[in-house]
Amino acid sequence: MKKRKKIFVGLSGGVDSSVVAYLLKKEGHDVHGVFVKTWSPDWLPCTWVDEKRDAMRVCAHLGIPFHFLDAEQEYKQGVAQYMIDEYKAGRTPNPDVLCNRVIKFGVMWEYARSHGADAVATGHYARTDGDTLMRGVDASKDQSYFLWMITRGELQHIMFPIGDLPKGEVRKIAERAGLFTATKKDSQGICFLGDVDMRQFLSHYIEQVPGLVVDTLGKVIGEHDGVWFYTLGERHGFRITTQSTSDPRYYIVSKDVERNTLVVDTQPLMSTEHTGQITVILRDTNYLSSYDLHNSYTSQIRYHGELIPTTIVSDTELVLEYRGVTALGQSLVIYDGDRVIGGGIIDQVR
Repeated sequence: MKKRKKIFVGLSGGVDSSVVAYLLKKEGHDVHGVFVKTWSPDWLPCTWVDEKRDAMRVCAHLGIPFHFLDAEQEYKQGVAQYMIDEYKAGRTPNPDVLCNRVIKFGVMWEYARSHGADAVATGHYARTDGDTLMRGVDASKDQSYFLWMITRGELQHIMFPIGDLPKGEVRKIAERAGLFTATKKDSQGICFLGDVDMRQFLSHYIEQVPGLVVDTLGKVIGEHDGVWFYTLGERHGFRITTQSTSDPRYYIVSKDVERNTLVVDTQPLMSTEHTGQITVILRDTNYLSSYDLHNSYTSQIRYHGELIPTTIVSDTELVLEYRGVTALGQSLVIYDGDRVIGGGIIDQVR
């Protein structure tokens, strides 16, 4: 048997995390379940009480200790407020990436370590050997894109026990273990907030200010509710007032935050000036593996997005063979096959 460790498992009350706890206990480890309470606005339905109850049921079924961790303020300031501020600035953040960094492998790890834990484990579909972060075996569920902010040092005390399994097998294990979560639906939406419409969420914190929609020649063809509510590539939510039923659909190709103007085109391209190769400047970069300058890698700029041929020019500058829409504020994650090289926040595109 592997060396017995004290492992704190982040329990959401769902099937993935409950199977993680089951597998680790089956291996003989000292497993503790941790339910993390985060912030939720008053206008959203309260779900954390039910999720906490389900996490407690899992712990009772497995015979492991249950811990309750209140991280409401850390989530509100470090994740939710950051997300709101980024949208106000006209950028498109990924709150799930920050949630993993601040809450699951930040606050939860500090709590676990203060209670003598050797490691924390979660139900992410990813893999690590303690030194390297890799994609999960189930390509349809792979969540490595959301984990690029984990540092090399942190990887040494993080475990992803279901990263080698397909989702279907995880549910079968839960069923064989007698876990009630075997048939529970997967959670959707923003990390810890659930299935909430982003525009609805932002409308509670950002004032609606109507603005103009223009085409790439500058002609006014419609109106919108405020540029911060829209993401590049979107093709709905704004109103085209000069369009007939036979006209093609329009895509948002750029935003002017100062003038509160959306630029749209009938082609979902970032700019007609780009011929298939763009330079991306990153901020807040984090590299998990070594790399060679000017070697060919791939990158993703959205969850389950296409694999884009990428050349690393420097820690912050990349060249991508890409003609799609690239929104500032998005996470860009670099891969060498299944191995995560690192990532950063898109700060400039040219």
